[in-house]
Amino acid sequence: LIAMHDHGANITSLAVIVLAALLCGMGMRYLKQPAVLGYILAGVLLGPSGFALASDRAGIQLLAELGVLMLLFVIGMEISLQGIRSVWKVALSATLLQIVASLLLTYLLSFLLDWSFELILILGFVIALSSTAVAIKMLEEIGEKNTRVGEVALGILIGQDLAVVPMMLIISSLGGGEDGGLGWGAGFKVVASIAFLGLLITYLSRREKLRLNFLRSMSRSIDLLPLAGLAFCFGAATLSGLLGLSAAYGAFLAGLVIGNSKSRRSMLRVTEPVQSLLLMVFFLSIGLLIDLQYIWLNIWTVVCIVLFITVFKTALNVTLIRMLGETWPRALLSGALLAQLGEFSFVLAALGLSVGAVTDDDHRLLVAVTVISLLFSPIWLACARRLHRVVLLGITSGSETVRLTIGVDPANLCNKFAGRDNRTAEAINSAKRWLSGITWRRPRR
Repeated sequence: LIAMHDHGANITSLAVIVLAALLCGMGMRYLKQPAVLGYILAGVLLGPSGFALASDRAGIQLLAELGVLMLLFVIGMEISLQGIRSVWKVALSATLLQIVASLLLTYLLSFLLDWSFELILILGFVIALSSTAVAIKMLEEIGEKNTRVGEVALGILIGQDLAVVPMMLIISSLGGGEDGGLGWGAGFKVVASIAFLGLLITYLSRREKLRLNFLRSMSRSIDLLPLAGLAFCFGAATLSGLLGLSAAYGAFLAGLVIGNSKSRRSMLRVTEPVQSLLLMVFFLSIGLLIDLQYIWLNIWTVVCIVLFITVFKTALNVTLIRMLGETWPRALLSGALLAQLGEFSFVLAALGLSVGAVTDDDHRLLVAVTVISLLFSPIWLACARRLHRVVLLGITSGSETVRLTIGVDPANLCNKFAGRDNRTAEAINSAKRWLSGITWRRPRR
């Protein structure tokens, strides 16, 4: 009877979790936001910081790991190497420069904050990544997915997705050396894995699409085709694990092969329900990891870090995209789209925690910053779109730019507070004259 009672309680908890994820996902879709943010919110509500209904953390963690495999498998399938030829130079160059600049930033900050080599590496990787799910949703909402801005942003996102696999391999290999760094044996595996990935990408992008006979023979069976796809994914993940590499590496390679074969469309169609369910569990598990009490006690630290990363990434992306030949308006909008942290930041942070490169407090901070960054990104994009409109209209007045960007007239705001005391009035009037005097040259379209 006790066993039956526990079984019934587990079924009830599972039903509550699914219902909460559905309602939160529908709420975010109603607000025109990605459903993944709703899954994270559901995890917060059901986790230790909320109603504490999801108690089986081990089971959820196992499903979350399966969700990571499916996430990489599906991303690999969705990457059409032949379809990004028009922007591959911009995507590859921007991705590499983003990683270098982010690592340089964390290295410079380490002199002030006394960070270890492992923490510098992980933070640099985390900052360099953006969210594919959130960025694509925002592109669809603003109608820019099929424009040049969308092509550039999607190309860079694909470049970042390709870079995730080497990042995971490097982080998984940390601690292999005698000094706690990247050992020679682990370093050789990482280099060999990256080289193999590069050769596979080159092979798949320079020929006609592959013909996978074992998948083609099952294409007429709706029951067997999704099982064949999952078997291919988990089989490659198992082989990768037996070779001493990350299981996610094998799953990504499996998806990349199928994504550049003639079975791509049918496989994406039949595996979509499974991957949607596992991805829901993945983001739900992220919500369970969020510690609201920790965020509340460190709210200013979290907010300042989010603002710093958002401004840094926007400025970096705008500068890089402009340097690579795009116009200022396109660079501005693309840079704002890529300003948030990505879903793989959770994965990299968890890997860093598992190898001892980050502490529990560092991990909680990384999770909190990533979630707040994802939630803040639509607001940041709205401001960037207004500034983008200012650039297109050719407005060169500083006060008018502020008014159209954030919806506040600086002149009225200054007049409202200028009468409080003489010192305040003098300071505000000086700022008002300085802002009104700002002009800049209209950028070339």
